[in-house]
Amino acid sequence: MSTLQDAPPAARRLSLPVATLIGILALAAALGVGHLVAGFVGYTASPFIAVANYVIDHSPTGIVKWAERTLGTWDKPVLKLGLAVVLVLFALLAGQLSRRTPRAGQILVFVLGAAGVAAVYARSDLGQVSLLAPVAALVAGLAVFTWLHRIALPQDVVQDRGFDRRKFLRAGVGVVAGSGVAAVVGQVAGTSSNAEDSRAAVGPLVPARTAPPLPADADFAKLGSPPFITPNGDFYRIDTALVVPQIRTEDWSLRIHGLVDREVTFSYADIRNRPLVERRVTLTCVSNEVGGPLISNATWLGVDLVDLLDQAGVQAGAEQMFATSVDGWTCGTPANVALDPQRGAMLAIGMNGEPLPIEHGFPARLVIPGLYGYVSATKWVQSLEFTKWSDRQAYWLSRGWGEQAPIKTESRIDTPSGFARVPAGKVRLAGTAWAQHTGIAKVEVRLDQGAWQPAVLSAEVSKDTWRMWWIELDVPPGTHQAFVRATDQDGYTQTENRADPVPDGATGWHSVSLDAS
Repeated sequence: MSTLQDAPPAARRLSLPVATLIGILALAAALGVGHLVAGFVGYTASPFIAVANYVIDHSPTGIVKWAERTLGTWDKPVLKLGLAVVLVLFALLAGQLSRRTPRAGQILVFVLGAAGVAAVYARSDLGQVSLLAPVAALVAGLAVFTWLHRIALPQDVVQDRGFDRRKFLRAGVGVVAGSGVAAVVGQVAGTSSNAEDSRAAVGPLVPARTAPPLPADADFAKLGSPPFITPNGDFYRIDTALVVPQIRTEDWSLRIHGLVDREVTFSYADIRNRPLVERRVTLTCVSNEVGGPLISNATWLGVDLVDLLDQAGVQAGAEQMFATSVDGWTCGTPANVALDPQRGAMLAIGMNGEPLPIEHGFPARLVIPGLYGYVSATKWVQSLEFTKWSDRQAYWLSRGWGEQAPIKTESRIDTPSGFARVPAGKVRLAGTAWAQHTGIAKVEVRLDQGAWQPAVLSAEVSKDTWRMWWIELDVPPGTHQAFVRATDQDGYTQTENRADPVPDGATGWHSVSLDAS
């Protein structure tokens, strides 16, 4: 047994390591208990997840765009790591401020706990019972902090002569073990609704209307273009879901309401048992920079959205289709586009010959050709409300992005990559162009400031899909810049002028540097 030095209570204080450990253990207890309760009242009510979601929902547009551009699909792991570091720093501070008395640390623990409560309260997809998780975390954090502080720094120096190291270590080990068990139980309980099992039970999806067979020259993958169909595992993923929703088919439904003649609700079985249509559509993220990778193409399987909307009878005054995801994310689509039978908008339940992957929207999602994803591609969709634009503002619209969001005519060079070393002479370039719902008519490439030369185009599969191209250029020794531009079937040639993705998509010619020798 080791003791603090004999001294008046006012002069006694915790050592730095002990104070630090108290703060860390209190944080572990709070997170573990919060995660445990969340497993039973709503998985995303776990304080850590709720605060991270709050950060995502309220980050400035510039930061969000920087994260997507710089971090790509690593943005969410980096956010989790950053939040963990912040929480640990707060825990350390709580301990350090409480070396003489627990009061300052207790206040800081309470503030952190209150932030968790506020983050859960702000979630539109969580009910009031979900507040039990952050409240339990707050209580656990305060209780453990106060208890450990009392063990490490007894107030009664007459009856307890000082710091019992063994007693403190036993208490610390107990907190660590209990927090770990609580977190594991919460994780198991919160993910027991196994969407993967539900997805596997869907069985084969057989279209009543199949897409036309792909022509042999739909892509030039052997020459360096991407494959025409993007494999599910390679399909780009941009969303705000920190935790991918796990929804079973038996728990899912789609409600159509608002400015409609009659509210209707469809179960998964209602959709599954309808005649299914197969359609190839290229999706593009509005955050895609010139030459960026946030574009992919798939064969979607589902039902025509307009058939579902006709059953509800959308009223003439409706201006937007306000879609809500299971996780609370919202999307506003121009109503006239959703209702256009020539547009080919779908409620999709399949992707590339199998049920939707969970991360791409299982059980069901929207696929609306020709519009950027933030107004057309709601994953895990559960509600379609028809409103006026002035009545509801969707997630990205409220952050300054455009309302109508048609995809802009663009192109990129996929090979060679930028700053590639190539042999002087004939050099093959290959790439991709897109103008969804309009179609690509021509792709041209030039070297430095030379004349534009037409590229060879792949077969057009659909006006709603991308189109591949290739060309051979005579490249003399030295460093050169190759540029590409596309012309769509309306006669528009993409502009050279660079524009930021905000508010309605990037513009500009993509180029790569070539070092020929």
